[in-house]
Amino acid sequence: MTQQSAFQATPAAPDPVLAGYRKSIDNIDAALVHMLAERFRITQAVGEHKAVTGMPASDPGREARQIERLRALAVEAELDPEFSEKFIRFVIDEVIRHHKRAQGK
Repeated sequence: MTQQSAFQATPAAPDPVLAGYRKSIDNIDAALVHMLAERFRITQAVGEHKAVTGMPASDPGREARQIERLRALAVEAELDPEFSEKFIRFVIDEVIRHHKRAQGK
């Protein structure tokens, strides 16, 4: 038996502190997924409205304001503003892709 397989054969006792942290992380991850789902339901309605009214799929001015607003919120929350910008840009890009699809583009 190798040292690695011997290690795998005898699992360590569960760490209750780590288990508690992981449970909280799992709950937060679930909440994030539900919040993103709700956000995309709303942005889908926005995309359909834009398609019907002939509005462009993206609004660069609003996007820039949202990014700046969320960067400021990140600083207040002691979260890396670069990370928050990357995250919201990813979300915005996905929303724009959906809006273009709603417009048949």
